[in-house]
Amino acid sequence: MEKAKLVRNALAQPGQLIMPGVYDALSAKIAARAGFEVIFITGYSLSATLLGEPDFGVLTQTEVVGAARRVCSVVDTPVIVDADTGYGNAINVIRTVEELLRAGAAGMFLEDQVWPKRCGHMKGKQVIPLEEQLKKLKAAVEAKAGRDFFIVARTDARQALGLAEAIKRGVAFKEAGADAVFIEAPESEEEMAEIAQNVPGPLVANMLERGVTPLMGPQKLKDLGFDLIVWPLAPLYSVAKTLTDVYATLRRDGSTLRILDSLMAFDDFNNIVGLNEKYALDAKYK
Repeated sequence: MEKAKLVRNALAQPGQLIMPGVYDALSAKIAARAGFEVIFITGYSLSATLLGEPDFGVLTQTEVVGAARRVCSVVDTPVIVDADTGYGNAINVIRTVEELLRAGAAGMFLEDQVWPKRCGHMKGKQVIPLEEQLKKLKAAVEAKAGRDFFIVARTDARQALGLAEAIKRGVAFKEAGADAVFIEAPESEEEMAEIAQNVPGPLVANMLERGVTPLMGPQKLKDLGFDLIVWPLAPLYSVAKTLTDVYATLRRDGSTLRILDSLMAFDDFNNIVGLNEKYALDAKYK
């Protein structure tokens, strides 16, 4: 079954579809082992881990597609990719869709920011005209060419032009063929309720810890009308905090003896990366 079909099937089930953020093959393997039905490659996390840079439009199409290829090669779980603005005009969007399909991705997020974009919870965002974004979205839909590919159309117009314009764009995106709509960075529960009342679903909510959108649990989001929930950055922030603590301890103490119990065991980690399978192959071909 095509991976995008698995996404649609998951959305059709009772409850919600929760998508954790991943950024490399290891984080994807761990997320898949946790049992998530879909995982999400986040541009914010990829920019941080690949380049050591903020989500400020510095990632290239090639780098994102490469990450998608690496992640999709190690998990069977459907992978949706943060493809930013598609990296140019409608022609660039077509290539982005084709490359992600070849990489094995189940779908993509496509947004309407001016390039270079920035994280949806950062200041100073700008969006392109709606008509231009609709052409890019049409190009993405047509680029599927009969293949199943889940397209989430995102608008950052809430900050740049106001909630009414964001809702207008969300409606237009759905009419243009988007599979789901994502209005980024609403600033209150009331705004989220207004979005859900006016924009056809399925709708995406982005739960970013200490961002501009209130952090909520699954039942509250379900009651508000959001069915696809992205938790993109908690894994990255957790890893960054752990690395900070481990390096500080190692520098101060000269060893990890004091924090040994907080580290994953050698055998447990080797199990995640599949060492026993490599031992078996080694024995088979020795």
